[in-house]
Amino acid sequence: MISASQRLWRTSPLTYLALVLAALLSIYPFYYMLVIGTRSLDNINDVPPPLTPGGAFGDNFGRVLDNDAANFLTGMMNSIIVSSVVTVSVVLTGSLAGFAFAKLKFRGSNALLLAIIVTMMIPTQMGLIPLWGMMQDLGWYDTLYAVTVPFLVTAFGVFMMRQYASQAISDELIEAGRVDGASTFRIYWSIVLPALRPAAGVLGLLTFMETWNSFLWPYAILTPENPTLQVSLSFLSYAYYTDYSQVFAATAIGTIPLVIVFLVFGRQIIGGIMEGAVKS
Repeated sequence: MISASQRLWRTSPLTYLALVLAALLSIYPFYYMLVIGTRSLDNINDVPPPLTPGGAFGDNFGRVLDNDAANFLTGMMNSIIVSSVVTVSVVLTGSLAGFAFAKLKFRGSNALLLAIIVTMMIPTQMGLIPLWGMMQDLGWYDTLYAVTVPFLVTAFGVFMMRQYASQAISDELIEAGRVDGASTFRIYWSIVLPALRPAAGVLGLLTFMETWNSFLWPYAILTPENPTLQVSLSFLSYAYYTDYSQVFAATAIGTIPLVIVFLVFGRQIIGGIMEGAVKS
């Protein structure tokens, strides 16, 4: 006789059908991006529209590189630098603060954690004007400092790592490190950080994606001569005319770093999500 838990985890043809449909719906936008990016502008306007890739990708991307208004290579390099620095910083500071809030005892920890959580409730757009004025006062207008420094620490990263550390790391493990004479930072580096690796992978991916796709703040603080990738892509569209073959070819190249991150850290990320789900 099949138990209730066994029936819960059994798959059916309907399950596979739903998974296949979900996969197709997820993949299709990327496939169509490649189709348009490899077609000439005349082919894009055909009726019915093309559904298979063409051979014009080289020409389309060549026109992207020749477009002085877009500064595509500069935007690509700036996004790689900013996203990498912000991701590393958010993971390190989040894990440090999360470890402190979860396992260290100090006066005012609950009030400070509450203050951090409250900042998550404030829409980012509300702080753009004060932040813009601050960057002007610091002389950071049109510099990568302006799109990097304000995001080196995030409330979400601290809260996420605190929640994971409180469950993944036992107090006995911390005490064993202290008995062996390890300092607090040595305990963090040798014991806590390896234990937080699954959650750090998830946080790193989410941070990299968010920073890579950020548009509003870089658009407000950077000039067209020194853009990030998303700002650069916006300059491929004109007021009365948009060359979609250029836009989609550039978008396809701009997606490659995200794909690489998924391929390199996918197993770690999925393992972190599943482990977190089991622990919760």
